Amino acid sequence: MTERRLTDDELAQAAAQGRGPDGRSTDTPSGRGAPRWLLGMVRFCSRCGVELVEGTPPDDHRDRMWCPACGFVAYINPRLVVTTLPVTEAGDVVLILRGIEPGYGLWAQPGGFLEIDETVTEAAVRETLEETGLVVRPGELVGIYSRLEASVVTVMYEALVVGGAARVTPEALEVREFAPADIPWDLIAFKTSWFAIRDWVASRHPDVPLPTEFHGIEPH
Repeated sequence: MTERRLTDDELAQAAAQGRGPDGRSTDTPSGRGAPRWLLGMVRFCSRCGVELVEGTPPDDHRDRMWCPACGFVAYINPRLVVTTLPVTEAGDVVLILRGIEPGYGLWAQPGGFLEIDETVTEAAVRETLEETGLVVRPGELVGIYSRLEASVVTVMYEALVVGGAARVTPEALEVREFAPADIPWDLIAFKTSWFAIRDWVASRHPDVPLPTEFHGIEPH
């Protein structure tokens, strides 16, 4: 499908709206296309097997990976990461001490990639159960957070713990409850986690002091 090329004036009007709150979690400038590390994973046409080339396909207006033999365009889109902030009846939040890279040994909310055959809510429940042993009921959407560096969009739900039992898993060295005032901000793994948890605390516990600087890692 051919998309209309925006005029310079339209591009300026769009840019004037800013990156939005989801852009806080990325330091990479917009408009640079897919990152080089990801382009290297898309090499051959899934339709005819010919090696893809990088450039502007016919009837398009930006560089993509496409097949010079059959014209197939390999659109490279961000992956969706679905996460929750499990909340106990006492109002504590559950975080996991990550047992895998990136972010090994640092704290984050449970979550993972959305599978093709499930809804976002189903993914939130499944990933939380897999990583923590807890059954949750997703509620209000805390926010959406872009990470151009990692080619992901992360969504986080506030989720009430309704069952299960916390346990160590291959992805979690520890599963621990934190009072909002005791969240280990200096040991939060990702910018997406840092902003998401911070947004939740600001919304639910405006009296709790919030950090002003992220000290975790920059995963790619």
